[in-house]
Amino acid sequence: MITSMQPCRKPRRRRTREIGFQVEVEPQNVGSNAIDVRATASDSQARARSDARDPLEQIRYIRQTMESAGSFTAVPGVGQIIIGVTALGAAYYAARQEAVAQQWVAIWLVESVIALVIAGLAVARKARLANQSLLSGPARKFALSFLPPMAVGALLTVLLFRAGMMSAIPAMWLLLYGTAVVTGGAFSVGIVPVMGMCFLALGTMAVFTPTSLQWSNLYMALGFGGLHMVFGGIIARKHGG
Repeated sequence: MITSMQPCRKPRRRRTREIGFQVEVEPQNVGSNAIDVRATASDSQARARSDARDPLEQIRYIRQTMESAGSFTAVPGVGQIIIGVTALGAAYYAARQEAVAQQWVAIWLVESVIALVIAGLAVARKARLANQSLLSGPARKFALSFLPPMAVGALLTVLLFRAGMMSAIPAMWLLLYGTAVVTGGAFSVGIVPVMGMCFLALGTMAVFTPTSLQWSNLYMALGFGGLHMVFGGIIARKHGG
């Protein structure tokens, strides 16, 4: 009887030991999970306290996000109308100098300087009235997209003038100015890229028309005079001066 009972007791001891080992392990896992939950809860509470202690940082972040997602609305409508009027005046005086290409180009170069001054003053005025900084995110994006084609146009003007290719300058001006308006207008109101596409269309027509200063002067008057006045009026009416 003693020999028959011994094989039965040994398995029972093993079972109790295995069961006891499992019972001892499970509380350890539960305790570690509880510690992790407490740690994450304490971290979230610490973050919430830090955020609550610095509301100015939250306001600054919200403002930067809104500025980066906004558009540059300081494109002047009234300023473009004035530029269009001066361009028509330049076209009138340039038409009387068509026999001398250098004087014709000089008149339009003077007009470009006048237009640049008018545009700068009009943009600064509209930005001030709209309480929009010229150093904001949309303004920087507009400038970085608008200025490179204009700089390329200025360099090509010098190159074509030295080469004596005066008749190619107006088409190049219209095409590159239209490119600048389209790329810069991507960060402005929706009507601005449309105006740039119209300049591109006029420039394309100027490429395939006879290379004479009479045709070039007509396209310059239609573009820098007419388009500026038409779209300037639309911008002034729908988006403010």
